[in-house]
Amino acid sequence: MPTKHLEAQTRTTFNTRNDIPASARNECCRLLNTTLAATLDLWTQLKQAHWNVKGPNFYQLHLLFDELATTVYEYIDMVAERITALSGIANGTARQSASNSFLPEYPAIPITEKDHLKALADRLAAYGKHIRTSIEKTDELGDQATNDLYVEIARTIDAKLWFIEAHLQENH
Repeated sequence: MPTKHLEAQTRTTFNTRNDIPASARNECCRLLNTTLAATLDLWTQLKQAHWNVKGPNFYQLHLLFDELATTVYEYIDMVAERITALSGIANGTARQSASNSFLPEYPAIPITEKDHLKALADRLAAYGKHIRTSIEKTDELGDQATNDLYVEIARTIDAKLWFIEAHLQENH
C-alpha cells in the first residue's frame, strides 16, 4: 500500500495532450508506482538470491537467478517511463521502493537452495497476482497501452515462476 507521501506524488504533474482522462491517468500512475516499487524490490531480492545461493546446484541456480534479475530489471525502466508518459512522477528511489513494495522481505541469509527457490517462487507469485489485477484495472480504465505493458510482464513472470517451481517439484 503506498504511503501518503507517495500517493500525493502519483497525481499528474504537468500538462499533456494525452487524451486519456486525468482521473484514469492518475489511477494508472498509482498502480504503476506500486508496480515500480515491487519491481525494484523483486529485482534486488533476485540479486540477493543470486549472490548468496550455495549448494550442489550453485552454478545452475546462480545463473538462473541472475537471468531472472536481468529480465525483471528491464521492466523497471518500462514501468517508470509509462508513468511519466501519463504525466506522472515515477517514484523509484531505493527508499521509496522499500517503503512501498507489497513484497515480503527476503529471508535472512544463510538459507538452503530450496529455501531460495521457495522464497523466489512466493515473490514471483505475489508479483504476478498484482500484475494480473493491474491488467483488469487498466482495462476498466481504458488505458490499453498500460494494459499491454502489464500483459507483457504477466507472460514473462508466469514463465519465470514456472522455471523456479520446476526446481521444487518432485518426480512421481
